[in-house]
Amino acid sequence: MHKKAFTKLSSFITQMIEAIISSKTRIKLLLKFFLNSSTTAYLRSLESEFGDSSNAIRVELNRLEQAGMLVSRLNGNKKIFQANTSHPLFNELHNILLKHVGFDRIVENIVHRLGDVDKVFVIGDFSRGIDSTIIDLIFVGKVDREYLLGLISKSEEVIKRKIRYLVYSKEEYENLDKKMFDPDPLLLWAKS
Repeated sequence: MHKKAFTKLSSFITQMIEAIISSKTRIKLLLKFFLNSSTTAYLRSLESEFGDSSNAIRVELNRLEQAGMLVSRLNGNKKIFQANTSHPLFNELHNILLKHVGFDRIVENIVHRLGDVDKVFVIGDFSRGIDSTIIDLIFVGKVDREYLLGLISKSEEVIKRKIRYLVYSKEEYENLDKKMFDPDPLLLWAKS
């Protein structure tokens, strides 16, 4: 897709999300839980993370739970929320949010041209479901690093976010202590 056309499409998707979902808090919650379905959170942690009032967050959490989009469990006196991956709209919402963030463009513009890439993971803020101006990626496989630099530069212009990356061979990644990442790296793409 041509850069101008993608920029228009990306802008359209963002406008569509904001028009359909008028609550900024709800958008933050959807990003939080639907980018990485293993993300869990409770009210007070979301309050400090978002900087929104606990009442606004509570109202949106309750709405999403009543709609079946979130599930919850009690852990002591904390109500822990997580995305309901069995909800019929889970995959569609997940894909819309990936497009909103620009991950689909990263895969299209970068991964298929790099060489023998086995997997791509997201780490950092996005793996926690936090929207950010920086996307942190891990590439696993044999990667043409010089070519990667050029592709990342072009992709950053298109998606209007900075991209940081780490490259590991398959063996290096298998032997890597994943505990250094919090949470675990989120698989974005894998060779079929």
